[in-house]
Amino acid sequence: MNILIIDDSEDHRELTEAVLHGAGYKTVRNAASASEAFKILGIGRNDGNAAPIDIILLDIVMPEMDGIETCAYIRNDQRYEDVPIVMVTSLDDMDSLSNAFIAGANDYITKPVNRIELLARVRAALKLKSELEQRRERERELLNFLSSWGDRRATQWIDEPTGLFVGEVAEAYLATESKFASGELVSVIALVIDRLDAVKSSQGDEAAHAIQAVVAQAVRATTATIGALAAAYRNGLIVIVAPEFGAASAEKLAHTLRGAIAGLGIGNREFMAADHVTASAGVVTGRVKSGPERAKLLMQAIANVQRTAADGGDRLMASIA
Repeated sequence: MNILIIDDSEDHRELTEAVLHGAGYKTVRNAASASEAFKILGIGRNDGNAAPIDIILLDIVMPEMDGIETCAYIRNDQRYEDVPIVMVTSLDDMDSLSNAFIAGANDYITKPVNRIELLARVRAALKLKSELEQRRERERELLNFLSSWGDRRATQWIDEPTGLFVGEVAEAYLATESKFASGELVSVIALVIDRLDAVKSSQGDEAAHAIQAVVAQAVRATTATIGALAAAYRNGLIVIVAPEFGAASAEKLAHTLRGAIAGLGIGNREFMAADHVTASAGVVTGRVKSGPERAKLLMQAIANVQRTAADGGDRLMASIA
């Protein structure tokens, strides 16, 4: 990993670099000022000579340009919008941290630097960067997939009541061989709004569609930052395809989704067990080698959620394929 230390104190730079080297981080660069850091990062020029940097440790108090302004300049360069920036501050300058986070900082450590705290912050920042890169890659794959998904008009990809992709998009995405590595871990979550059919019968399609739209908005908000694909079927079933999600992560996401839906507080007099709209979920996780096997995950997740709904709803069933 490539780490950049920006600090006007030579002693502090050397101490921090020694700690990082001792922990196995061999590629560490130093800058004594914002202008020196900008030269290393290639900010202000587009000559392709910018150093590859995975994390930045940035002192807040520096002459000429302080760390907060420096952070903002770095964040304004598209190449570094996802690079973690950890601010370094003294205990008597904590008030500046709020401005640093506004400028784009991800975390902070205090001076004098504690070895254990420094390494913990660095590991956490690098993990965050890895997760963001995976999410970006999934977003690129999804966009590439959609751009090549037949000659359908965009309006045919969208389920009108929910605004999510139609279920067939999830099916095609799972079945496409080139989108997943052989043996890659995949989880599928199926969600149903409990007693939605009863709402349709007693209050009409318009009332049911209004509930679906609000629930879909909660699903989009919950899945927006994880690179998952959410789609809906015309019967109200919602499916979420989550590549590289293990069983525990998928089950946690399903619980979060169900909690977000219950937290909407939408009244539902058709459901005997609660006075608000609830959702049931079915989760299946598998490490499969072919498109047809991945498509089976979808069928298994749907079967799981149908069982939970039949058992009274407002619950979750998870399984391993």
